[in-house]
Amino acid sequence: MSDTIERFSNRVEDYVKHRPNYPKEVLDLFVSKMNLQTSSIVADIGSGTGISARIFLENGSMVFGIEPNASMRAAAEKFLTSFPKFQTVDGTAENTTLADKSVDFVVSAQAFHWFDRAKTRKEFRRILKDKGFVALIWNERQLDTTAFLRDYESLLIKFGTDYEIVRHENITSETLMDFFRTDLCQAVFQNKQTVDFEGLKGRMLSSSYIPLKENPRFGEMLENLESLFAEHAENGKIDILYTTKVFYGQI
Repeated sequence: MSDTIERFSNRVEDYVKHRPNYPKEVLDLFVSKMNLQTSSIVADIGSGTGISARIFLENGSMVFGIEPNASMRAAAEKFLTSFPKFQTVDGTAENTTLADKSVDFVVSAQAFHWFDRAKTRKEFRRILKDKGFVALIWNERQLDTTAFLRDYESLLIKFGTDYEIVRHENITSETLMDFFRTDLCQAVFQNKQTVDFEGLKGRMLSSSYIPLKENPRFGEMLENLESLFAEHAENGKIDILYTTKVFYGQI
């Protein structure tokens, strides 16, 4: 577990700067389908640097950012310093430290695939108020809708240390149905991140499966990335396309 917690410790700066935001339709979904209100209390599990928490804070809701990585918590506190309703908590999905029936929503963005699902489900049920919602969110990078995305995927497979093991797409519909065990709803939105080369490099390096500078393949990997960018960029920019998926329901 400690290895999982520390996977992103050396990537916090890139994570803050270069991870994509979520489309505005995500907030609209919470308001229209799950009755999110300004008075709602949200537990953001695996909240990282606070990208997902900001959605709910901008709505005026209270957010507890549950995050076991100290570097990530510090980054979130800095990133969200203008939101007095944000509070970081040193906790995990399996042990949030929150009180029984204390939150209206439990959300997790880009993190559910790291959790012990049986223990997490028990903990979510404990902290949720009656009729509260659980929502799992992913910005899922499209793999083959453009020539750039196909070549970028090949690069990640070539150089990633354990890319095909830890990728969140390994979470199946059967896994989700077993976790929720009730009516499971899904919403899908389109999202886009337009970056220059430094942005593309930072986005890649923010991923836990990408070699760091001390890795002997780091230089070769960057050369490959530069060649890929030069081939596909237009006017010094390139689009990374995402499908944002939200799975939600009551457990």
